[in-house]
Amino acid sequence: MTPDDAFEIFALRTSVFYLEQRIDEEELDDRDRDPSTLHVWVRDDRGVASYLRVLENAEPQPGDADARRLIGRVVTRADRRGQGLSRGLLEHVIQQFGHEPIALHSQTYVQPLYAAVGFEPYGDEYLEAGIPHIGMRRAPTPLP
Repeated sequence: MTPDDAFEIFALRTSVFYLEQRIDEEELDDRDRDPSTLHVWVRDDRGVASYLRVLENAEPQPGDADARRLIGRVVTRADRRGQGLSRGLLEHVIQQFGHEPIALHSQTYVQPLYAAVGFEPYGDEYLEAGIPHIGMRRAPTPLP
């Protein structure tokens, strides 16, 4: 990741999570610079168009449905929404890590996107940063 990539990714996340969704909790955290964190993005002629990160935990965290990998910060620039960019990033992550369980914390209204690539809800809906969320988990795909 170049300094320009990092700047554009953090600018996109800030624009969507702070300005659009008015989330008033810390957006950047130490997990962004953890060597085990995988940052995945797609660019276009205007810069970073869609992004997500994959956290790796040494052990599954409580509430993450026995998954060591957790997808988060899924975001797409407003002018590129509905074009399948986030789904493409999710499919890329599934190709890489689909042999193990993967979890995420979905904003409830985005649940169909994750369901389309094999994630299933678990637990009860809850509020995170003032927005309804639901835990979702993708079962591992057996290796060939």
